[in-house]
Amino acid sequence: MEPLPLGVIANPMSGRDVRRLVGRAQTHTPDAKRNQLQRAVVGAVAAGVKRVLLVQDLFRVSERAVDLLRIGAEMEFLDIGRLETKPSDTLRAVEAMRKAGCGALLVLGGDGTQRLVAKAWPEVPLLPLSTGTNNVFPETVEATTAGAAAGLVASRRVSIEEVAVRAKLVRAVYENGDESLAVIDAVLVADDHPGSFMPFDPEKIRHMLLSRAEPGSIGMSPIGGLLEPASASDDFGVVVECTAKGEGGRPLLVPVSPGLYRTAHVKSARRLALGEEVVLRGPGLLEFDGDRERVLAAGECVRLCVVRDGPWVIDTARAMRVAAERRLYVDAPHWHDESDSGTGPGCC
Repeated sequence: MEPLPLGVIANPMSGRDVRRLVGRAQTHTPDAKRNQLQRAVVGAVAAGVKRVLLVQDLFRVSERAVDLLRIGAEMEFLDIGRLETKPSDTLRAVEAMRKAGCGALLVLGGDGTQRLVAKAWPEVPLLPLSTGTNNVFPETVEATTAGAAAGLVASRRVSIEEVAVRAKLVRAVYENGDESLAVIDAVLVADDHPGSFMPFDPEKIRHMLLSRAEPGSIGMSPIGGLLEPASASDDFGVVVECTAKGEGGRPLLVPVSPGLYRTAHVKSARRLALGEEVVLRGPGLLEFDGDRERVLAAGECVRLCVVRDGPWVIDTARAMRVAAERRLYVDAPHWHDESDSGTGPGCC
C-alpha cells in the first residue's frame, strides 16, 4: 500500500500561559517546539513517510523546523486562512488535514490542544506529544521516536488497530442540546468566570468527571487519581464531589499545577461505568481540560458521561515493538540526510 501523508501540528501557544508562571513549570519556547517538531519529522520520514503536511503559525515554528531539512520527503504547508493564535487555528488545521487524507496526526500540545483535535476529527489516528501545561493525555516521549511511531502508522507499515486504542472522553449535553467534550476532565466550579487562565482553586471545585484519574499526574486528574485511580486502559471513569473547607469534605493534598500543591476537600470519589450518566446542576462554571467554557445558571442542568469513542491514540512503545518484530528497520534503504548539520535552525 502506498504511504499516506503524516499531518504535524504544533500549537505555538501551548505551555506558555500564566499557569506556568504561577506554578514552577518550564515554559516551552518556540525554539524548543521547533526543535521537537523537527526531530519528530525526521523520525517519521525514517519510518517511511514520503509526504508531511504542516500549517503555518505566527511564530513560524513549523516553517523553521523543516526549512533546511533535506531528507527525501515532501514538506507541504496547507492553507487554513487567517491565523489568529486561537483555538480556531487548530480546528481548521485538523479539518484541512482530515480532508487531505492524512494517515495519522502528530500533535504537539497539552490536554486542551488534544481536546480540539478530538472535537474536529473524532476518530483520528493520533500521536499526542506533550508540550502543554496540563499533560495527562499526551505522551512524554522523545520526539524522534514519537515521529517514528506516527510515521509507521501513516505509511501503513503497521495498522492502527495493532498499535492504538480509542481514547475515553467525557461528553456533556446541555438542556438546549449543545454539546462539549473533554479528553481528561470536566469540572464544575463555583465563583469563577470564563476566560481565566489562573490555576483552579480546589476550594471552588464542586464536581468533576474524569476519563483518566492518574495519581502521578498534575492538575485535576490526581484529585480523583489519589483516591480512585483510572488509567487510559481501564473501562471506567471517576466521578468526584468536592466542597469548600469546613463543609464536610476530607482534605486531600494535590499538585494542581507544576510545582504548586493545594488542598482539595473531597466528599466522595467513585468509579463511573462507561456510559453511566451523571447530572450536574448550576449555578457554576464548567471547565473542560483546563478551559473555562460554559456558565450554568441556577437550576440549569448538564448530563455527562465517560465513553470510549475518542481518537485512536498511538502507543509509541507498542509501535516500535511491532517494527522490531517485523524487522522493518533491517535492510532498510540507505538513509539520505543532506540537511545543514550545523547548529542553526536546520540542525537535527
